[in-house]
Amino acid sequence: MIIRGRALFVAALAVLSFALPALAQNALEVRQVKTAPVLDGTVDAVWQDAAPLKVALFGGRNLPGGKTDVTLKAVNQGDTVFFLLQYADATQSFRRSPFLKKSDGTWVKVTDPADNGGDNNLAYEDKFSIIWSIRSPTFDQTGCMGACHAGEAGKPYGNKYLPPGEIADIWHAKYVRTGPVGQVDDQYLDDTRYDKDKAPEAGRKSDAKTGGGYADIKLINGVPEFGLPGGATAPPYWVLDSQKVPFDNGKYADGAEVPSIIIAPFTGDRGDISAGMKWVNGIWTIEFSRKLVTGSATDVQFDDRKKAYSFGIAVFDNAQVRHAFHVGVLKMVFKD
Repeated sequence: MIIRGRALFVAALAVLSFALPALAQNALEVRQVKTAPVLDGTVDAVWQDAAPLKVALFGGRNLPGGKTDVTLKAVNQGDTVFFLLQYADATQSFRRSPFLKKSDGTWVKVTDPADNGGDNNLAYEDKFSIIWSIRSPTFDQTGCMGACHAGEAGKPYGNKYLPPGEIADIWHAKYVRTGPVGQVDDQYLDDTRYDKDKAPEAGRKSDAKTGGGYADIKLINGVPEFGLPGGATAPPYWVLDSQKVPFDNGKYADGAEVPSIIIAPFTGDRGDISAGMKWVNGIWTIEFSRKLVTGSATDVQFDDRKKAYSFGIAVFDNAQVRHAFHVGVLKMVFKD
């Protein structure tokens, strides 16, 4: 996972040697249940007997002190595994780079003036990310730190990739782009090194899809191409593809904000992870699920109930890349 620059990266590695033994004992236990939870962001009774795993995260942008604690639970019902994730975040961040109508009648996209190439910390969305080892001895030993490469290619936040031949599964929840359609973005991480033209995202890639997803709304002759039904303004800060309408510029006064992104559910491999989420009184609650076995080469397969599955977690508070993270590797085990 991406971290906040070389100095913090070095500091994190300095504590890695003593942090790993303690973290290795932290296991997320998957309990079997008879009734599947409803994925609506509301904690129901099925979670009462699930054992919590609490993980302290640090180093994030916009979180108070850069810190928060994540509590994670997991249950298994039939062929599906379900997760409950909760953490404190004082702000619900949905205002992801909307279009703003200026006093001269022109439209501009709201950005972070300090953005240094994909480093928006002002007008973005909340997110979380979980990375699972698929075939990565490095990740199994060191967790997300084994994929972090700070300060490369002049980027203040570095790149993310694994050693040659290794691969991991990324579950990337984007609360504007995928949350409203009830999904977590299914991606993966391989050994691709950064290349400005050929691989600007380095090792981070998306699973195959057959349809759906999100896309930026274009400015056509200086005006957004699509808008919300009825000429509505933001919020919401997204337009459902099924509800988009041609933009009627005359309906908007100076100072109006409208969404800059269209969203739809992924179909295919990239749409494997279902989710429901709510933010209430400074707490995010996200429930999500996936089939134990998908058969995809870019997915972790939970096909061995005696195995300990390596993973790491991060959360983003209105930040494109500067997330709160932990040092070391976490494990998930099944309790039959």
